[in-house]
Amino acid sequence: MSMTQVFRWVVGAVVVSASVFAQGQTVAASVDSPVAAVANRTPWEYGALVQGGVGLEQRTDYSFFLVGGHLGKVLTPELGTGLFKGNFEYAVEVFPLWQSYTPKFQRLNCPLGATVASQCLETTTGGTYRGASITPIMLRWNLTHGTRFMPWVQAAGGVVYTTRKYPGVGDLDPLDPTQTGPSADTSVWNFTPQGGIGAHYFVKSRRSVDMSVNAVHISSASLGDKNPGVNVSLQLSVGYSWWK
Repeated sequence: MSMTQVFRWVVGAVVVSASVFAQGQTVAASVDSPVAAVANRTPWEYGALVQGGVGLEQRTDYSFFLVGGHLGKVLTPELGTGLFKGNFEYAVEVFPLWQSYTPKFQRLNCPLGATVASQCLETTTGGTYRGASITPIMLRWNLTHGTRFMPWVQAAGGVVYTTRKYPGVGDLDPLDPTQTGPSADTSVWNFTPQGGIGAHYFVKSRRSVDMSVNAVHISSASLGDKNPGVNVSLQLSVGYSWWK
């Protein structure tokens, strides 16, 4: 064997060894870092979650409880460097169980032109409202610089349907048609623009426990005659996701 052949053989062996080592390092990194295994692909995310919270400002006596699911798709490869390195995910969340707990109170339902309470029907309103919610637009940036911990920030918009007009309005003044007249009511449809922060903690490869904090606004956009809404609520969620 000539020196030229030996040299070529050595160079080839070094190249092959380096390639095998690099592949081994990549596999090891994926095994050691579940975040990297997800970040280096564009996977689907399937999750189940429970969410609850309270109203703020003028709605501190309101509370919420939701149960549903999350479906997301990572649309981009990993972008950027440093702490803000990440990828973009589009997702949808559906809550077939949506409940809001509000104070009960009495109100009058008065016909047009009523001037005394005896012309009106006194009823109880408020209490527990039930319905379903869907958030079809969820834009999320996943921060992928970690090993097991993957934070995110997001903005989203959705809609909620309730079996009764939400929230309850009214009082016991027959001379105030804005509160007791035939048009003094809200809507069964409300919109839910929202934004929040959260994180996945990968308990194993392609399996994560999820936590988030969301600020949710609830408004009918004047679909009803009145739109008192819930200016802001703070809602926490806990879930579990599978990455495919």
